[in-house]
Amino acid sequence: MSQPVIKYTLTKQGRQPDWLSKHADAFKGEHGTPANKPGKLPRFGSPQDTIYLGIGAGDPDDDGTPDGYVGIITTKAELQTYITEVGTAAGYKTITDTLVGVQTSVTVGLTTAWESGVGLTTTTTDKVTYTGVGTVMTITGSQVTRVVTETSDSEGYTTVDTPIVVDPASTLTITGVTTSVGVTTVGDVTTTTTTTTSEYSHTDAYTNTSTSKSETTTDGVTTRTDTVTTNEYERYETSYDYAAEATRLWDKYEAVNA
Repeated sequence: MSQPVIKYTLTKQGRQPDWLSKHADAFKGEHGTPANKPGKLPRFGSPQDTIYLGIGAGDPDDDGTPDGYVGIITTKAELQTYITEVGTAAGYKTITDTLVGVQTSVTVGLTTAWESGVGLTTTTTDKVTYTGVGTVMTITGSQVTRVVTETSDSEGYTTVDTPIVVDPASTLTITGVTTSVGVTTVGDVTTTTTTTTSEYSHTDAYTNTSTSKSETTTDGVTTRTDTVTTNEYERYETSYDYAAEATRLWDKYEAVNA
């Protein structure tokens, strides 16, 4: 009895089917994709409206298949084709957090200097930079960056600025600015509110800082050294490797059926 790669849905109760393989090397719940076609009458209702890949506990019966069974995949080539279709529709991408910058700051001083803050010596290295593989991801958004309020019974106005804050490792670009004006009147007082909204984008980057401390004592005098290491990371996007993924799952299938 073989244990094939199966396309399936959850049960009507929203659970994984009992007829999936229990083998330690088996897989289930992989590469979920909508079961219903856009613009068509739905063939599957919730919670059975997503098709997954898994390994069945046995071959499907020619006389009928269990609830949730959708189909079978019999070759590695067919598996890769199916995953490629699912991934293309879903926009699969490989995201890698890549180290792109390292900088170290070393502060040295006697214990008394650390207590008083006077007499410390700090040396900072030049930042060492690296380049990742692929395309740096960007994040886009919009934010209200200024609100100016003026009332008719006052000689002045109030301004509230809210800057866009990003990680120091990111590069911020303002891509557009829009302004809207609202006027309200209560009794004899008119309030005019001018709101500025900024559209922006920035690289998907972040900073990680770690500190290590050490002390040395010579002739009763203790010197403390603090080393602060700042690592900068960027998220890089590369094409999804469908062949490698098909190999990963097919290796599991072969292990189950060995």
